Amino acid sequence: MHISAVLRRWIEVLAALYLAWRDSRRELRSLIVTHENQHFVVRHAEPTRDLLLRDCKAGSVLATVPFGASVSTELARSVQSSFVIFELPVGKLVMRRITVPSQARKFLSGVVRNQIERLSPWPVNGVVYGFATEAGATDAGIEVRVLMCSRTDIEAARQQLAAHGLSVDRIVARGPDTEGEEKTEPVTLWSRLADTSPDRLGNAVRTIGVGIAASVTMSFVLGLWALASTASIRSESEDFAARSKALQRQMQAAGTASSLASAPPSVRVWLLKTMSVSSVILIEALSRALPESAYVNEIRLEKDSLRIMGLAEDAPALLAPLERSEHVTNVHFIAPTARGPDGRLFRFSIEAHVEPRIKIGEH
Repeated sequence: MHISAVLRRWIEVLAALYLAWRDSRRELRSLIVTHENQHFVVRHAEPTRDLLLRDCKAGSVLATVPFGASVSTELARSVQSSFVIFELPVGKLVMRRITVPSQARKFLSGVVRNQIERLSPWPVNGVVYGFATEAGATDAGIEVRVLMCSRTDIEAARQQLAAHGLSVDRIVARGPDTEGEEKTEPVTLWSRLADTSPDRLGNAVRTIGVGIAASVTMSFVLGLWALASTASIRSESEDFAARSKALQRQMQAAGTASSLASAPPSVRVWLLKTMSVSSVILIEALSRALPESAYVNEIRLEKDSLRIMGLAEDAPALLAPLERSEHVTNVHFIAPTARGPDGRLFRFSIEAHVEPRIKIGEH
């Protein structure tokens, strides 16, 4: 299956779940509408103790709307924020009772669906039905009460209520009361959620799709902004570090020049001598720091930078003695070590910073 089809199907499932959640929230504030004596009677719904089945019973009367009249403004606001249940009149219903084996309780919906064509006086495509099991079960099986109504009557009732400003979310029926029996529980014949129109589902799909696309776009933009900000901060930090080092060097140079200028001539000569790099002393320090097994082929001294090339049995072991000599710092290799012609010694190239023999701060 194509990725776009999978994504669309996923969004449709999310849309259906969103509509179900919204209707379940609205169902906490339900209104029951009944047809009595050429009036629509609107009552508050009182939830029963079986909340999982979402059953409810009629409570106090909220309003009475005559046929042909519109609801009041206050009632319209209450209806708009409530879940409206319409109880279909008994005269529109056909009730049948069937007996189903107890073993078929899990498949009751399929059994009833297969029996509708035989039980209904209307064609299968023109009937709306609901069912409920009777209280208790006999040895013969489970008694099922099936209530049926013409789809035309359902649509007519919805349109009539909508014309009065009552938008119906569910249509239920109780069926004719039998003498000596308790009043039956309502059976759902039609539900807006179960009969979701393509337009309603399409609107929800578009809304969720736009929300997901906006979230992805925003996340992408924020990610790019974060990367750009990180790069800018890193660049500014490097520039600041470079300027700080340059400023430190300028301050040190200024301090040295100031010290030399203010010193007497004899002291000034001594300072210049002690601050300069002595090749003899440096070579002496290197000869003491390097082991006897190391052979130096080339030494380069350029201002305060020293480079040493040669051969040694253990090239990495040369760095620590040079650091301890106190004449050079920042000792590091400037090229990879390679095995020499004899296969026993390794070529090394070391670079270090030469420290003056006496620092101005210590004088």
